[in-house]
Amino acid sequence: MSKLKIFDVADYLDSAEMIAAYLDAIFQDGNEEEIRSALNDVARSKGITDLARTTGLSREAIYKALGEDGNPTLSTLMAILKALGLKIRLAA
Repeated sequence: MSKLKIFDVADYLDSAEMIAAYLDAIFQDGNEEEIRSALNDVARSKGITDLARTTGLSREAIYKALGEDGNPTLSTLMAILKALGLKIRLAA
């Protein structure tokens, strides 16, 4: 009998467009916990080590900020988004 693979959205976030669409949907409809979790998914899809190198943050800081009990600061959020080549846009 074959074992089912646990679904991990990070395995499917394989392009900048896919990442942007995923985060856009979560930012529009999600709460802060869902947004933090989505950022964690994206960070894992890109590789925490690479993200740490690009942001200048430590791997531990990224894991802590985006972890289950995390509460990333605005500066951490902006550093991660910038490293991913993303920007926040607001609309009325």
